[in-house]
Amino acid sequence: MKEPYHIHARYNRQNNKTIYTILDALPNEEREKERGSYYSSLSGLYRHILGGTSYFLSLFKDALPNNAGVQKAVAPALGQAIPEGPLSAAQWKALEGQGDRADTALVDFVSALKDEDFQAPVKVEWYGGNPASTPLYFMLEQLHSHNTHHRGQISQILDELKIDNDYSGIDIALLP
Repeated sequence: MKEPYHIHARYNRQNNKTIYTILDALPNEEREKERGSYYSSLSGLYRHILGGTSYFLSLFKDALPNNAGVQKAVAPALGQAIPEGPLSAAQWKALEGQGDRADTALVDFVSALKDEDFQAPVKVEWYGGNPASTPLYFMLEQLHSHNTHHRGQISQILDELKIDNDYSGIDIALLP
């Protein structure tokens, strides 16, 4: 059961790194420019992906308090302060390390899972208490969908700017 989630986690890391590299090549003003998305700018969308990954990892950590490997894996991604609002070029540069830590923590988290962990109940609040929790495997799919959705928004904006950004496929190198 673990391998598809491991592929998703590595896909997430690979594509977030690609996006960071593309966005890093832009002038800071272009990254921070209002683009009409819910998260305003390209930088805002990237930061939302990063923050979402850290948030989901905190939920996963709480769902598996007795798995020492999980606790160790997610620790580097938790408690990272992600800056809000328009960023300076220096603040943007600092995000590269934060993104690497969050994405690597996700890969390491999946690696630390045991088969029975996929059924662990993850407490969620956004379903109005019904249900109060969902299985970890479902929440891993939520995280994958969340990040893919927001990378798609970034891709759309980059397409409009005529900036090459093809990172849509799963690289065959992600197979074990």
